[in-house]
Amino acid sequence: MFDGFETRRVPTSGAEIHLRLGGGGPPLLLLHGYPQTHVMWHRVAPYLAERFTVAAADLRGYGDSTKPESDPAHATYSKRAMARDQVEVMSGLGFERFAVVGHDRGARVAHRMALDHPDRVERAAVLDICPTLAMYEGTDMAFASGYYHWFFLIQPYDLPERLIAADPDFYLESKTGGFGLGPRKDVAETFDPEALAEYKRCFRDPAAIHASCEDYRASATIDLEHDRADLGRKLACPLLALWGSQGLVGQLFDVLGLWRARADDVTGRAIDCGHYLAEEAPADTLAALQAFL
Repeated sequence: MFDGFETRRVPTSGAEIHLRLGGGGPPLLLLHGYPQTHVMWHRVAPYLAERFTVAAADLRGYGDSTKPESDPAHATYSKRAMARDQVEVMSGLGFERFAVVGHDRGARVAHRMALDHPDRVERAAVLDICPTLAMYEGTDMAFASGYYHWFFLIQPYDLPERLIAADPDFYLESKTGGFGLGPRKDVAETFDPEALAEYKRCFRDPAAIHASCEDYRASATIDLEHDRADLGRKLACPLLALWGSQGLVGQLFDVLGLWRARADDVTGRAIDCGHYLAEEAPADTLAALQAFL
């Protein structure tokens, strides 16, 4: 799926990050969402690599990156820690300034990265999210029903871990299949079989299940503290927001309005698909990213 890309493992101050590296040109970091890995970019990364040096990385706790031991404050899986990983990865690859594109959890990491490291991020694209604090504060019945996992995964250890581990393949297919897929509601039609098998392989690891729960626990605690401390401070870099027209984010939130409260230079639009833009609508997603980047 990543022909021409090489596999790298890059140590950081808090983890060891697994990634695919390919192409040539200006550096571009791709960050995945839940419950996936860098493989989610397989339909767009080869085309981006025609113009950019593409690094598609697994976040700490996901895929084949290491799963650091968690802590009571969930700081280990804060978006600040995850963003620091990826900035250090890009330094390790020789890139001091770069563009970043993130989907879902990876987009939240990209948002925090642009806040904490404005000198490193040239431009950022966020796929199918609004700012975390705004989404929690705007929670209603429709959002809580569609995004039930936000409230399930933050339950104390080890309730969600035990329940997911009982049948991780079923959970992963159920979560992705019900998570705002577009016209093709069937998981087997939406996701490449090789990609789906890779998501399952990685998600079967109990350490990955726990780490992903910690990711969400951090989002409901320490990440909100960081976000509240930064209210009023806007992103310095240009920001592109894309979302699926058939997903809940665009239906329940004013995507561009919420991002314009967080950044000075915001553009974006809906794409005709559900939550998984890069896999459901790769051509339209690629065109939007190429124009922005």
